[in-house]
Amino acid sequence: MRWSLSLGRIFGIRLELHVTFLLFVGWIAINQGLLAGNVPRAVEAVALLLLVFACVVLHELGHALTARRFGIVTQDIVLLPIGGVARLERMPDQPRQEILVAIAGPAVNVVIAVLLYGLLKATARPTRLEELVQGGMLETLLLVNVIMVLFNLIPAFPMDGGRVLRALLALRLPYVQATRVASAVGQSVALVLGTAGLLYFHNWMLAFIALFVFLAAGEERALVGSRTTLDGLPVRAAMLTDFRRLDVRDPLRRAVEYLMTGSQQDFPVMNGDTLCGVLTRGGLISAVGRHGLDVPVGEAVSCEDVYADAGEPLENVITRMRGRERSSVPVLDHGQLVGLVTLENVGDLLLVREALRKFASSA
Repeated sequence: MRWSLSLGRIFGIRLELHVTFLLFVGWIAINQGLLAGNVPRAVEAVALLLLVFACVVLHELGHALTARRFGIVTQDIVLLPIGGVARLERMPDQPRQEILVAIAGPAVNVVIAVLLYGLLKATARPTRLEELVQGGMLETLLLVNVIMVLFNLIPAFPMDGGRVLRALLALRLPYVQATRVASAVGQSVALVLGTAGLLYFHNWMLAFIALFVFLAAGEERALVGSRTTLDGLPVRAAMLTDFRRLDVRDPLRRAVEYLMTGSQQDFPVMNGDTLCGVLTRGGLISAVGRHGLDVPVGEAVSCEDVYADAGEPLENVITRMRGRERSSVPVLDHGQLVGLVTLENVGDLLLVREALRKFASSA
């Protein structure tokens, strides 16, 4: 994810920290009196925040490691001010698997809460609710984990409870219809939470989370609809075959000419008859800014093996492109460059197929 800092790997999964999280930590410290000289209180608040997000990481690891049991790779776990996101390559194909993946995260928080409760009991610390609210760091951490369990199980897709709802619906309904229903429920809950956050609680964070849920539910509905539309299509059905290519010895000036005189923005780069990589529009502009127009293309692009096979499922390639944040990938057939798949062209294909579906239903 852009604007993220790598924290390393845990169980082989990349852990990233979004820069806005650092801003959030700074805001918490200032809000708790750092600038006013109350350093101990600010340090304690930041320490509690970091412990909470350690629980968030464990929550997301619950999702990721359960998904791994079903052969699903987790691209990374990203920490944001509103929580964590485990980005799975794909969701489970079977509803029962999706249920297990969804509840694995809250189950981790249940375990943490039980351990904290046992620790408080063992040390004769207060455990009644009214005492926990006024308690110290451990008491607060116990409450936070209980709240995480309850909040995540709200049936607001795409939160964990919403995914459980979608999976339960998918046991009886087609997957697309189940997603539409779960998405509608999620957006309805988000509207209620957002309204309550603004008008009743005056809590901007709750309103922001509600907005995130509302937008994410709509995006998930659109994504599942797109996957269904593309189901069964090979890459060659959506690839560009009329495109320009560059050679590693061509000057950047030629790439700029192609960019300015056509609609193509990404260019496959060849080393003779062998594909080297792709020079993107952003990469081209950056290279021109560093080297000028007369440097060979080969010095501006790194050779890589990211490509698609003409016969593989288009859905798989789109998932790969989104996971690696690519706007295009070259297409090979028996080792030869035969096309270029772009997200823009896939979008055009979706529009055409949707128009044909409407025409067929009205005929």
